[in-house]
Amino acid sequence: MTRTGTAIALALLLAACGEPPGTPAAGYHAVDIRAVDWGRDFRMTDHAGQVRSLRDFKGKVVMMFFGFTQCPDICPSTMADMAQAVNQLGGSAAEVQGLFVTVDPARDTPEVLAKYVTGFHPSFLGLRANEQSTQALADEFKAFYAARRPAPAPDSEHRHGDTAPYMVDHTRAVYVFDRKGKLTLLITSGRTVDEIAADLNRLLRE
Repeated sequence: MTRTGTAIALALLLAACGEPPGTPAAGYHAVDIRAVDWGRDFRMTDHAGQVRSLRDFKGKVVMMFFGFTQCPDICPSTMADMAQAVNQLGGSAAEVQGLFVTVDPARDTPEVLAKYVTGFHPSFLGLRANEQSTQALADEFKAFYAARRPAPAPDSEHRHGDTAPYMVDHTRAVYVFDRKGKLTLLITSGRTVDEIAADLNRLLRE
């Protein structure tokens, strides 16, 4: 593996663990991953029922985050940071698209996604697919997720099966694409709203 590949792999590992990233790219606060040959495209349905791919957002900088609406901490804080960073861009805000990819399609229906993502920013879109396609997309982006279900009770009368509440562990990074649809930056834990906004501004000027 090359030095760049090692750095990116480490950044993704730290993102999955919720740790701060290593050395950011020169000129950026986030990790520059434009050298990778993965994360090339996606095909999912948005919360309004429209099939989406990266081509729909050419000309815009795109932020994409994997999460689930019942996440109690990381997802809402990350989505709020994304929204605040976009709002800091002023007149350029319309040139940035925020995307939330659910890793919990069983519970995150289109209606649930619509209410969730627009609660952070009216322009944000929620994306979903079936379980198989969601896993394939996560694999394409080297993202991790896994449902964490409670252990079944010894007494069968108290077993809830798949209906019991559960959490989903997942990669905490935000993937950023440039105006041409090229995966460019990986924003991991520890970046401030001001830093995210600065990186978006720089990408918009490129």
